[in-house]
Amino acid sequence: MARGSGADVPIGAVVFGPDGSVLATARNAREELEDPTAHAEILAIRAAARRHGDGWRLEGCTLAVTVEPCTMCAGALVLSRVARLVFGAWEPKTGAVGSLWDVVRDRRLNHRPEVFGGVLESECAALLGQFFAGQRGGGHA
Repeated sequence: MARGSGADVPIGAVVFGPDGSVLATARNAREELEDPTAHAEILAIRAAARRHGDGWRLEGCTLAVTVEPCTMCAGALVLSRVARLVFGAWEPKTGAVGSLWDVVRDRRLNHRPEVFGGVLESECAALLGQFFAGQRGGGHA
């Protein structure tokens, strides 16, 4: 089996309950778990769903993540009924919350979370930039 770089992109996610309590935290683990769905958002949603509500609905919950979610993660936010999404850096190449696509605000879907993008954007972008510079050999990760 071919392996990737071995280093997961430093993306973290937190799901907060309606009362502001932390239901779950996760980080990207795609390389570590050799699982293409092991994005921070997916792992956090799965863990939060085990602790909140009826086992899959995250109504009233907020998901905060380092970078704009991809299509898969944006779809999971809609399907899990997350009330709010807060993210840091925009992702023009794969972002599905306004950059490349806007999955979460598609009026054809039955749920549309409130979105707050660009929160602590420069800090989140710097973290990702340092990681990718290190991957290219141009810096330390």
